[in-house]
Amino acid sequence: MSSDWPNWYEGPQLAKCAVVLFNLGGPDSLEAVQPFLFNLFNDPAIIALPNPFRWLTAKLIARRRAPIAQEIYRQIGGQSPLLELTREQAKALKTQLDEDTEVFISMRYWHPMSLSTAKAVQNYDPDEIILLPLYAQFSTTTTQSSFQDWHKTARKIGLDKPTTSICCYPTEPNFIKAQVDLLTQELTASEVPTRVLFSAHGLPKKVIEKGDPYQQQIEQTAAAIAAAADLGDDSWRVCYQSRVGPLEWLAPSLDDELKRAAEDKIGVTVLPIAFVSEHSETLVELDIEYREIAGELNLPTYNRVPAVGTHPDFMTCLTDLINQASAGQDQIISDKRLRICSPDRTCCAQNVR
Repeated sequence: MSSDWPNWYEGPQLAKCAVVLFNLGGPDSLEAVQPFLFNLFNDPAIIALPNPFRWLTAKLIARRRAPIAQEIYRQIGGQSPLLELTREQAKALKTQLDEDTEVFISMRYWHPMSLSTAKAVQNYDPDEIILLPLYAQFSTTTTQSSFQDWHKTARKIGLDKPTTSICCYPTEPNFIKAQVDLLTQELTASEVPTRVLFSAHGLPKKVIEKGDPYQQQIEQTAAAIAAAADLGDDSWRVCYQSRVGPLEWLAPSLDDELKRAAEDKIGVTVLPIAFVSEHSETLVELDIEYREIAGELNLPTYNRVPAVGTHPDFMTCLTDLINQASAGQDQIISDKRLRICSPDRTCCAQNVR
């Protein structure tokens, strides 16, 4: 270095970055189940009614569903494991980032929610903020709802920093690699051939008909995993779980695919394609309820692939997304930076660029 430089100069200063991980959240006690459900159903992205009708409907549904949901959470220790598992993901991710990047968690329907997290980010005083949903596939009911809630809260408290939102990463290579690794382990351990069922959380069809890209991105993820795992065209299916209410939902359901497998006299290996962490939909629905249905149908075998969690390849996926977001100038990016949805998916996050 030239002697003309001042002796205190140490090179360019790295920007402080706050990465905010978004997830659904879950009740931390049985007493929290009903207010958690109220927060969920009071979201206009879930029930599109004006207030006070949405508020009243959410109160009614939460009160009616609370006993059922409490029994579900009672089977996994009386609370959701989602926050603790997300903390583990944040900790693992932090080890791959530079020291000037801090990782925060914001849950949509239970603590820590956007207000407390936004205040923590404000106190950290970053130069930039990167919003990273732990939903690989974009939906107005999950990612967009979280983004809108965050921006509303940030405006409320005066948190005004350059912000990049990562909208989706359904075919990001390392995300696919992590899924393939876990799937291959399960298929190798199986004593009999099985059909792979890529199970995603369902949505009412009317949400998709409005232009939501979720179903399209689920199919993209499934096709990418199937290709990378060298699955035959007839050896895998996409299906949907967690249906509630009287509306017509995405099909086929996981129930239907289990029945089809029984008719074909073949076992199944279920991969939760839209969940990156274990929670009630995997630990209770898949591991207990659907396993019982498989037994009643006399399926030869029922296997379940674990969620990617802190799999090293998934952590690399998230790290690469963060680096891509930090290096760019776009406010909203996908894993391919630009729009990845087809033109008819009018609710694509890139439409608000």
